[in-house]
Amino acid sequence: MGAEQMAEGTDRASGTEGGEGAGPTPPPAVPPTPPSAVQQAVPPAPPQAALPPRPLDAIDRDILRILRADGRASVRSVAERVHVSRANAYARINRLMDDGVIRGFSARVNEERAGQGASAYITLKIVQNSWRTVREQLQGLPGATHIALVSGDFDVLLLVHTADNRTLRELVLTRLQAIPEVLSTRTLLVFEETDLDQGTPGPQGPPPRTPL
Repeated sequence: MGAEQMAEGTDRASGTEGGEGAGPTPPPAVPPTPPSAVQQAVPPAPPQAALPPRPLDAIDRDILRILRADGRASVRSVAERVHVSRANAYARINRLMDDGVIRGFSARVNEERAGQGASAYITLKIVQNSWRTVREQLQGLPGATHIALVSGDFDVLLLVHTADNRTLRELVLTRLQAIPEVLSTRTLLVFEETDLDQGTPGPQGPPPRTPL
């Protein structure tokens, strides 16, 4: 076999017959540009801290009182009752929402008429440093409407509404006391309750129930 035939065989074995298998030559790697002296001297900007809530004035507090009593009160009705323009009332309500003062609007439910005839405050003693774990499990309880971490002789205060005392008893014995971090519970039955600070309708009755 001649020299030319040997060279051709070598090219075929390497997959570069006729120069088709080699591909383009990659460009040389470019080293990264070092930061300038100005870039090195300027530290990164720290994350922006949450702004503190703005103080409320008397008009803001009147607006909150009205919306507590009737979350469906119109902006026009609110403005008339606090003696400001509609635009001013609208801006104030939006600011209260943006600042997290107003967290939302919801219905006040008569639990007994809604079929929840038994209500109780339940106190719990829990394992130290287990509050977050216990809170997650309490949030999944049927009928739980309020959960608070408190000081004193117990650790957690829980408000629940159930259909009857039997359902309440099952909730305490089979759900609450089954939580590993709960050391003990005490149930306080509610005989009667009254919502406070809900506003008092004037002689003309409540304002029109129109959306904001």
